[in-house]
Amino acid sequence: MVRFHQVVLLVSASLLAWLWMQAVHELGHVAAAWLTGGHVQQVVLHPLAISRTDVEPNPCPLLVAWGGPMIGSALPLAAYGLAAALQPRASWLARFFAGFCLLANGLYIGVGSFEGIGDAGDLLAQGAPRWSLWLFGLATAPAGLTMWNCLGRQFGLVRGAPPVPPTLAYGCAACLAATLIVEMLAA
Repeated sequence: MVRFHQVVLLVSASLLAWLWMQAVHELGHVAAAWLTGGHVQQVVLHPLAISRTDVEPNPCPLLVAWGGPMIGSALPLAAYGLAAALQPRASWLARFFAGFCLLANGLYIGVGSFEGIGDAGDLLAQGAPRWSLWLFGLATAPAGLTMWNCLGRQFGLVRGAPPVPPTLAYGCAACLAATLIVEMLAA
């Protein structure tokens, strides 16, 4: 049963991080659009879709395109910093999420620059130099992996680690279920 709780925590935390990462990323596009006078037509957040934000008119498409990965990386990092300051022992889930967002956004922009997909394609089309996308990826993706360093103990992956508390595993699964329901109902 101990292994079961570990699997529940790993799977639910990973899926939850994916869904929340998309939400924070799209929040970055929305904030950049609003700040630059753009009009958000639609935000797509659905568990079975890749998220996107449609902006029209979009007076500053380059800034709106950068808003997603920049804010989508910085906001979770700031949330982790706050959690670490207020509750250091309980901040590891925020650290996991911040690392996930840094890694996902970094790979999305850095690797995406080679094929011009998604936001990377938008950035390149708006005149962002390819090296700036690589620099973003090289700064954020390794930082995300670094954030994950030493989190194995909390997930029960290290020999001698205490078992994953059932309340933590089920609490994370409940947050995932709530997120799935909200996203499906909002679609």
